[in-house]
Amino acid sequence: MKFTTTLFAAGAVIVSVYSAPVRRAVDPNLVPDFGITAGTNPTGTGDCDGTTGADGKPILVPCACPPERNSFIDHLSADVAAGHAVNNPSVAISFPTDDSVQSEIARITAVLISLQNLNGPGVGCPAASTDLLKKQKALQDGTATTDTAPAAPVANADSSSDAAASGVDPSLVPDFGIVAGVNPSGTGDCDGITGPDGKPVLIPCSCPPERNSFIQHLSADVANGFAVNNPDVAINFPTDDSVESQIARIGAVVISLQNLNGPGVGCPAASTTLLAQSKALQDG
Repeated sequence: MKFTTTLFAAGAVIVSVYSAPVRRAVDPNLVPDFGITAGTNPTGTGDCDGTTGADGKPILVPCACPPERNSFIDHLSADVAAGHAVNNPSVAISFPTDDSVQSEIARITAVLISLQNLNGPGVGCPAASTDLLKKQKALQDGTATTDTAPAAPVANADSSSDAAASGVDPSLVPDFGIVAGVNPSGTGDCDGITGPDGKPVLIPCSCPPERNSFIQHLSADVANGFAVNNPDVAINFPTDDSVESQIARIGAVVISLQNLNGPGVGCPAASTTLLAQSKALQDG
């Protein structure tokens, strides 16, 4: 009975880790501003001014568009976590987190997809309720300045003697099972694990990270007892050979990966086979 209870607790760690991106799949700093304020110059018939059209006049858009930013980011996060527009599942969505121009363009596309399917398939806010298409063109033309913040830097794994002294044993760190940079799409995405549909899940091409540098980062997390880039998330890395401890170590690696560059900003679990490894351990 004690074993069963412990195994359930260890499994709960993995469930919690896996569901974390649903709550914060998107770093708000990486979501471009709409550039338009809702409710500008209402006509009295439900329309307001959107972006300026080719004729120099404002394009009329619903006065409710664009939506309130925080609630929209919640919706976008759900889309990104699902890998498609939740209100229009046939439309795939990707939100890479690196600083390349291709990834900035891909993030704008993700925001537009989420906006245009906000309330149902093709039912939402038009692109004209933002200046995102202009930003996207400027990026393509090389004339843009980004209004999104770069990902937070990785905490220095050697920032304390404790971290160095408590470095994890590399032989206990499970392999990612995926190689970074496989089959690049040209928009910052590459192939990750195979999804339920039999197709590769798209992940940032920089994921998973180089193993040795990651182990340094993991060591700092373990030394502190929490993710250094997300202190609210505890981390545990037991060193015995029990199944429970192997599962807990996988949980620690997933947490460290998902908070590699900031709170909830890192590499997704889909950039590894770790969840499959954990399930295999649980299934015996």
